[in-house]
Amino acid sequence: MLKVSFASQRPDGAYALAIPAWSEDMVSERLAGFPEPARTLAARAADAQRFERELAAIAETFVDDGGMARRVLLVGLGGKRDDEAIYERVGGALTAKLLTSGETKLVIDLTGLNFDGETATRIGFGAAARSWRHDLYRTRLGRKQKPTLEEVIIVGGGADAADLWSDRAALLDGINLTRNLVTEPANVIYPESFVARCREELEGLGVEIEVLDRAAMAKLGMNALLGVAQGSENEPRLLAMRWRGAADPDATPVVLVGKGITFDTGGISIKPAQGMEAMKWDMGGAGAVAGAMRTLAGRKAKANVVGVCALAENMPDGRAQRPGDIVASMSGQTIEVINTDAEGRLVLCDALTWAQREYQPKVVVDLATLTGAIIISLGHEYAGMFSNDDGLSASLASAGMETGDKLWRMPVGEAYDKIMDSPVADMKNSASREGGSITAACFLQRFVEPGVKWAHLDIAGMVWAEKPGHLYDKGATGFGVALLDRFIAENHEAK
Repeated sequence: MLKVSFASQRPDGAYALAIPAWSEDMVSERLAGFPEPARTLAARAADAQRFERELAAIAETFVDDGGMARRVLLVGLGGKRDDEAIYERVGGALTAKLLTSGETKLVIDLTGLNFDGETATRIGFGAAARSWRHDLYRTRLGRKQKPTLEEVIIVGGGADAADLWSDRAALLDGINLTRNLVTEPANVIYPESFVARCREELEGLGVEIEVLDRAAMAKLGMNALLGVAQGSENEPRLLAMRWRGAADPDATPVVLVGKGITFDTGGISIKPAQGMEAMKWDMGGAGAVAGAMRTLAGRKAKANVVGVCALAENMPDGRAQRPGDIVASMSGQTIEVINTDAEGRLVLCDALTWAQREYQPKVVVDLATLTGAIIISLGHEYAGMFSNDDGLSASLASAGMETGDKLWRMPVGEAYDKIMDSPVADMKNSASREGGSITAACFLQRFVEPGVKWAHLDIAGMVWAEKPGHLYDKGATGFGVALLDRFIAENHEAK
């Protein structure tokens, strides 16, 4: 991850220089610190590149700066001050441009823009987030493919920027944990190793870790979760991570629950071979919960929060669960398994029951790469949100818009819920394709106890990207971490 720091003036020596400009700014005025020949060259180069200062657009040139060839990047801020994630997008665009350029240091000069420390840290956050890569298993990277950019210095961003950066750095740590967990292959991250990674990252920050193994879950009657895991050689785990940051450490916590299917073949209802390798990220919900807990502990959030991850691998085997099997969940409700590839709701229902009985929360939010249907509905722009409480939905939606982890509320209701009734058990785990993400949410809602405010976030379209975004390259996005952190900060943290 890039080192980010803040300064009052440009340093000496070699570095690339970025100068942001609003759409109404004169380029020559933003280049006022250069001698006239350099200003003229940079302005003409920008015109030649049709640079109109649109958001995150970059015009690049080299100028003579005191006898040194200086790479100068003019970067657009656009014309709308209230556009979504302006500053993060600017930082991310600069990193994307320079990450493998040969430059090792970038200076972003905000002088003359009257930006405060908050704005400066947002630019730094975007730059650092976009620098994340997972090159651990790439042994033949060419010289021009290797990252070179190591440091970003932001100049003129307000005296409080450095003090504000610690919370942003904690968020980056959480997002990077999530991205690492989601990116690792299933022979590296499976239930037991997922737990080990979380212990390594969280226990030193004061997070209490509790782990239930197969025997403990069997004793509690978690047959829905265990049914999913019974075809795999890798043992399932239920992981609970508890952060006690409130003034009363024993006060009721907010509970976050994540689906952690570390690899999903579909089980006996096996998926097509093409694209199955992507199912290493079917634990994206658990990954987001782990990353959120890393962030909250890292910045010492003044809130009590518990993250619960239901961890299993869904494999076909002679012992694997079959379509038509009936299992009794921890709640006592029985489930007819119609499709073993509708496994996420089976692990989540037992995790929800356990978390509610263990912690008696008033608020529960679950995250899961639950259905392909949500991608058909919303594409890769929004995660689907389902909830039994308007206030909770509004709070989550607001946090999503502020962080860029956007949510779109979908309906739940009796008509959809009835579809999940089974003729031979209390419910079935899969129905027709119509409204598939909605009926899946209705299934989960049957395990929410009276009086509990609950939201289900179907993030199947958001945890992995096939094209770069402003905060990530192709691959793991880290979706959900910033959302959960902002939700806790704005609604459950002492001010």
